[in-house]
Formats: sequence, C-alpha cells, structure tokens
Amino acid sequence: MVTIPEYYEGKNVLITGATGFMGKVLLEKLLRSCPAVKATYVLVRHKAGQAPNARIADMISCKLFDKLREEQPNFAEKIVPVSSDLTQPELDLSGEDQQTLIDCINIVFHCAATIRFNEPLKDAVQLNVLATQKMVVLAHRMKQLEVFIHVSTAYANCDHSLIEEVVYPPPVDYKKLIDTLDWMDDKLVSLITPKLIGDRPNTYTYTKALAESLVQQECGNLNVAIIRPSIVGASWKEPFPGWIDNFNGPSGIFIAAGKGILRTMRASNSAVADLVPVDVVINTTLAAAWYSGSQRYTRPKTVLVYNCTTGGINPFHWGEVEYCINMTFKTNPLEQALRRPNVNLRSNPFTNQYWTTVSHTLPALLYDGYLRLTGQKPWMMKTITRLHKAMMVLEYFTSHSWVWNTDNVAMLMSQMSPEDKKVFNFDVRQLHWAEYMENYCMGTKKYVLNEELSGLPAARKHLNKLRNIRYTFNTILMVLIWRVFIARSQMARNIWYFVVSLCFKFLSYFRASSTLRH
Repeated sequence: MVTIPEYYEGKNVLITGATGFMGKVLLEKLLRSCPAVKATYVLVRHKAGQAPNARIADMISCKLFDKLREEQPNFAEKIVPVSSDLTQPELDLSGEDQQTLIDCINIVFHCAATIRFNEPLKDAVQLNVLATQKMVVLAHRMKQLEVFIHVSTAYANCDHSLIEEVVYPPPVDYKKLIDTLDWMDDKLVSLITPKLIGDRPNTYTYTKALAESLVQQECGNLNVAIIRPSIVGASWKEPFPGWIDNFNGPSGIFIAAGKGILRTMRASNSAVADLVPVDVVINTTLAAAWYSGSQRYTRPKTVLVYNCTTGGINPFHWGEVEYCINMTFKTNPLEQALRRPNVNLRSNPFTNQYWTTVSHTLPALLYDGYLRLTGQKPWMMKTITRLHKAMMVLEYFTSHSWVWNTDNVAMLMSQMSPEDKKVFNFDVRQLHWAEYMENYCMGTKKYVLNEELSGLPAARKHLNKLRNIRYTFNTILMVLIWRVFIARSQMARNIWYFVVSLCFKFLSYFRASSTLRH
C-alpha cells in the first residue's frame, strides 16, 4: 500500500465543519503532513456579517497554523472556501460550486454538526441528520469520489454498556421522525422529546445515532467509514501540546476549577474519563480515509466504524482528573483567581447538592451583594448558573463508564508503515496522562484565556494572598465558635481541652522522636 502522504498526493478534499475545533485541526494536519494534496475545499456559511473568505482568513491567522505557515508559507492557496449552508436545500450551493465539487472531489470529511448537547430536537435533527443526508446525496453525484468519512461520536449508542464497532439499529426510523417533526410545533416537540430519546441523555447523542443509521442505509455503493471519538480534548502533540480554543466540554469546567469558582461536581471518581486528544482523532480520521480509499477495489463494501477512545486501552479516571487539575492550577495558577483551586468530585447527589449550595450558590449571592453595595454590576450568580447548566450536561458522562471495542482501530494501525505510525500517531498506549493533563490545563490558560506565562509570578502571589485570607477567615470563625458556643458550656470546654491536650501530646511526642533520630 502507498503511504498516507502518497495517497493524498494530487487529491481534492472536501471538509465540512472546517471552522470548528476538530475541523480546523484536520485542515492544518492534512496540509502540513500531506503537502502534495492538490486542494482542500471547505464549506463555510456567512456568519455575523462575515463572508466565507474572510472567516477562513481569520481562522488560518490563529496560532494553530503557525507551524504550517513556517513550513509552507503559501499554504492558503490550497484552501478553497465555498459558500454553503448545510441547513438549506441543496446545501445552499450555487450551480457553479455544485458542478466544481461534483467534478473534482476525491475525499469527503463530514465533520459539521451541532455539539450543543441539549439543542432543541428539531434543530438537532436539522443539523446532525438532514445535513448529513444532503451531504450523502451530494457525494453520490461526485464522479471522482473515493471515500466518504462521517465523524460521529462514541456516545451515539451510550444506551449500551458495551459498544462494538458496528452501526446499531436506529432508535426510530429517521424518515418517519423527519416527517413527524415537520408538522409539529415546537411546544409539542419539546413535550415528546424525553420519550423519544429514551435512555440517551440528550438530543445530541440521539441525533448522532440517527445520522449513523442514515449513512449506512443511504450510502449505496459509496465507500464509507465512520469515526467515533469520545470526549475530544486539547492536543497531545500536534501541532504543539495543549492546543485548545474553546470553552466547550471539559475545557470550561477546567477553567472554572482553575479560577476557584468550581468547588464541587457530581462525578464518580472511579468512572473512566474517556478523554481523547484532538490530534489522535484527526490522525485516526486521516488514516481511516487512506485505508478505505486505498482498499476500495479489494475490500468488501462495508461501513467501517472506528471507536476512537482511550478507556479500554489506557484508562484514566475522573478522580485522577480532579487531582491533576488541582495540582496544575495550584502550581501554575490562572490570573485573578477568585479562590484557591480546590474542586472535589462527589458521587452522592445529595452531598453534591449540599456542597453546591454552600460553596457555589451562597458565596455567589454574597459576592453579588458586595458588588451591588459598591455600585458595580453583579455577575457571579449568572456565571454560577451557567456553570451548573454545563455540569448537568456533563454529569451523565462523568458518572458512567463504557466498554468500547477498538479492533478496527488496532487493525488500522497494523496496516500503517513505521513512518506513517510516527507522523500520524494515534497509539494512545503511549499517552502519559499526568503530562497531558498539565499541558491541557496550561493550554486553557494560554490559548483560551490568552494569559502570558510571564504573568505566573504575579498569579502565584495572588494565590498566596487568597490562602492567607482563607486562613485568617478560618481563625476568626474558630474564635467566634469558641466565644458563642464552647466558652458558655462546661461540657464543650472539657471536650475542647481534651482535644487540644491530645494534639499537644502528639506534637510533643513527634518532636521528641525527631530529636532522638538526630
């Protein structure tokens, strides 16, 4: 078989969702590691008054593309923005653009989707199911198409505890659902949504399952593969460690913990945190297209599914995530933290609710009260409310574990040359979690919050100040408890003196033992 860069040589590639987190990493990696690729066509819609060309120009000016810019100064010439809207009939493509894509595209990467977990069902179906259907219809018309890659999610079938690399039967017939939603008003759809999604936690996983089924049923003679990543996080190695550009998923939670806002969260310490670095997902995706495209004449026409996960190969648990976050942000704190980082994961919902009230809601109300008294605009309670909504969305995934079959991923790796395994590395057995988590946390600091590392000494000083304030507050609280409760009760005083005496004896014993050793 040809190598991966050789396969992409002279090929025209179409990418949907190229302005999203995974899409832009895919675009960068493809251009950098497969420099002989002919062109990359990217479907982009007008947004906030910006034309597709302007949006792409803005996107490729970010730090993610620095390495590519250094190696290939003219890389932008290979990016062809195409004005399109996936929610519109025929993808809102002009006749000329349609013909161009039909005549020249060799490989399609369909990455576009809404990643809002609780998107209204109608909107989720529009973006995740109908848009996929339109892309499949367009793919059938492409004269040179070799492979169609559909990016799904490992949680599309999260109602199963063991998830194989197969397309599961859909929860409903997607055609009937589309017809039904067409005549229903939004209020009625909202009422029936919980019944429809059943054991799945949200409309995102539900519609992604429908999209997989649609791809299988409507692909016909197309050469199709499906990539299922789990929780996509910051980059592991490429183009540099820790790159992340958004607050989505765990990133926003990490930042809230680093700022000292997040103190408690519902999660099982022993549950597997199936984080997967974005560059691992992209390398798997590019390799999957290479394998299916290279084998299109010899391999049986079946939809290959790749569970791009880490839990079964190199498990990492939420309790370990908690430890890494606290340690990293105490050593390398975020600027202007409100409290010292100290997030605690709690599996018991009642205990978590108690600590949510004590350590989130009450401090937020007090802080907003202080802001009002000083003539400032209150904002903390609004932030806490948003944080709680984000945590509720993630709660299902932080409280459960799944077993994923990854035989196809292993097979794909075995087919690659030693050089390709280095350049397109997705062997997560090599992933060192503590190092990755430190880079991830630092990535949120550098690339999401745009905080310079030169500000670390001041941030550490601020954190020490917060620690001193906490110690002072705790001391005052203890004195008040003594004055109000203990000093007035003989029994309480006796207990108090006993505890203090015990502590004093322990310290004396420890000091004596230390002296004898020396």
